[in-house]
Amino acid sequence: MNSAPTSHAEMPIPVKPQGENGTREKSGKLPPSRPTFWGHVQIARIDHWFKNVFVFPGIVVALGLDPSLLSTPGLPIQLFFGLLAVCLVASSNYVVNEVLDAPNDRLHPTKCNRPVPSGKVSIPLAYVQWIFLMVVGLGIALQVSFPFAMTMLVLWIMGCIYNIPPVRSKDLPYLDVLSEAVNNPLRMMAGWYIAGAHILPPASLLISYWMIGCYFMAMKRFSEYRHIDDPVRAAAYRKSFSFYTEPRLLVSVMFYGSAAMLFFGSFLIRYRFELILAFPILAFVMATYLSLAFKENSAVQNPEGLYREPALMTAVITCTLTMAILMFIDIPFLYETFHPSLPLTK
Repeated sequence: MNSAPTSHAEMPIPVKPQGENGTREKSGKLPPSRPTFWGHVQIARIDHWFKNVFVFPGIVVALGLDPSLLSTPGLPIQLFFGLLAVCLVASSNYVVNEVLDAPNDRLHPTKCNRPVPSGKVSIPLAYVQWIFLMVVGLGIALQVSFPFAMTMLVLWIMGCIYNIPPVRSKDLPYLDVLSEAVNNPLRMMAGWYIAGAHILPPASLLISYWMIGCYFMAMKRFSEYRHIDDPVRAAAYRKSFSFYTEPRLLVSVMFYGSAAMLFFGSFLIRYRFELILAFPILAFVMATYLSLAFKENSAVQNPEGLYREPALMTAVITCTLTMAILMFIDIPFLYETFHPSLPLTK
């Protein structure tokens, strides 16, 4: 009797990752390594802390909509400890991600050399590190404010939902992008509360920030899929790739980008119309990021390397500065120019 066909996700995939000395044992496994202190530092992904720049828009928007927050006593110290808490909680999520992704990382042509799959991390100690970073991060967050600490707790919980079975949303198509990108509005809320605000940020802004995060994450998936260039190997590396195709990923990118701009437009019309002047620059940032995803070995696959892309960095910095300035400068003629010319109906 013939056995049932093996699914793509279960098929053994031959890969040839290189160890530190560029060799393999005859068994096909990487040369054994011992856990090291540096290995545990690496899985905290301190080099990924730059992603927490997504906290700053929340700070800027809060201060722009309520300038009285600028006079909050000890604001610089509050900003420092707030950012430190965000970084520690993010590192806690990175640690559990590294540990639980190790079996799949061994099937990736380059990620097989990460600290966990290459044997440089003690797994029991890594779980202690995961909890320790969370506890310290939440402890610091409580010194900033209770709403901020609750936001950090939700950020940590979302990391668990994304990484830990039986949910492990990163294995589910579309939910992988949506659940990972929700960290964007959570970071914005973090910045909002770090600045001293006590009410919730506008929903339109949070949804826009969520969708722009989905746009970037879907582009990362698209670039990864193209880089692997083999549906079977791709599905073995990431379960959601058994469903994804290049067209499906590009269609989702279009949806996320459109939704992000729709809700951003809703926010600026109601709260800060001056931001409409930043639209062309923001569109250029999104177009530049899209173009990078089509490059071989694109930095889009590893966002920590995006700083090496001068065109993108120039556009991002220009857009950020423009939007920050427009949050504090009133331009009355814009309201006159775009004043409704037709009678409004109720």
